[in-house]
Amino acid sequence: MIIRRYLVKQVVETSLVVIALLTLIMMGGRLIKYFGIAAQGRLDAGVLFSIIGYRLPEFLTLIFPLGFFIGLMLVFGRLYIDHEMAVLNSSGLSRNRLARLLLPLTTCFLVIQLILMVWVSPWGLRQYEQLSSTQAVRTGFDLVRPKEFVGSGAYTIYASDLSEDRKNLKDIMFYQRADKEGKPNVVILAREAKRVDIPNDTASVVDLIDGRRYELYPGQPRYTLTEFKQYRLRIENNKDADVTGDQAESMRISQLWEKRSDPVVQSELGWRLFVPFAIVVALMLATALSEVNPRQGRYYRLLPAILIFASLIVALMAVKTRITRAELGIWAYPAILLIYAVVTLVFLRKPNLKAKLNLKLNK
Repeated sequence: MIIRRYLVKQVVETSLVVIALLTLIMMGGRLIKYFGIAAQGRLDAGVLFSIIGYRLPEFLTLIFPLGFFIGLMLVFGRLYIDHEMAVLNSSGLSRNRLARLLLPLTTCFLVIQLILMVWVSPWGLRQYEQLSSTQAVRTGFDLVRPKEFVGSGAYTIYASDLSEDRKNLKDIMFYQRADKEGKPNVVILAREAKRVDIPNDTASVVDLIDGRRYELYPGQPRYTLTEFKQYRLRIENNKDADVTGDQAESMRISQLWEKRSDPVVQSELGWRLFVPFAIVVALMLATALSEVNPRQGRYYRLLPAILIFASLIVALMAVKTRITRAELGIWAYPAILLIYAVVTLVFLRKPNLKAKLNLKLNK
């Protein structure tokens, strides 16, 4: 059908432009953040774009429905402004009929969204966590700069000199803050340190040569001193600095199903299976909210419509948080979608309802 092809072409082109623009804005901000981390020496600049690539599907899961909705609003708004909708209506094609013509396209977008949320986004998060683990967001001795005190979590490290390959350090001062009350703080002074490479170990391991190790008890007038010729020191990666996704978000769908009794897993499972159907609600909302007077302009209702659709996403996020806390069940996802769909369907079935409500309020 010619009209269907025309609508599909317009919606696809407009939606893709909007999705690309939103992706550029969101990922641009994220890239700036990673550049800042790399500038501090905590991240290898060579993996920046790999990280962005792995995180991209996660962002697309939210950008994709919004881009599709804005694309629908812009296309339907243009049809009203250019009087094409009036011509179509006079030919026997109502706005509801036009929406039904877009159902195959909406189904395609729904399938793409399902694939993104069920498989692609978790895979990207797993790859990102693996890359972050191997990079360790460069903690411990990877942060050392000559003649500077460098902090990394509970550690503070100083070295007067550092070889180009970062394998040998001179005049080392290492401080470790106690992680529990009653435990001593540790200060180590050494003449030299040599890096030790251990396969499949992300921790920083060094052999300290000719030094002293102090154990200091905060608030107590006592300490312990140990002298050594050689002392192997292992520094675990700073977990706070490692930017990883939530464990449930990176789990495979089969793993989520096996642990579906856990509230956190339930929230993630429901999020992946039900949130893609916001694409269908987007079609219904756009059909109901896009009607404008040619004198008002095609953007007259765009911002309020975006806020309404955003409220749906926010409501789903709030439900996810409540399910995580075991305050709601997984049924809350379809309930929210159904509420928005039913209210929208009422306005679509009764196009004069808004005018009647305004009339009653004015009285």
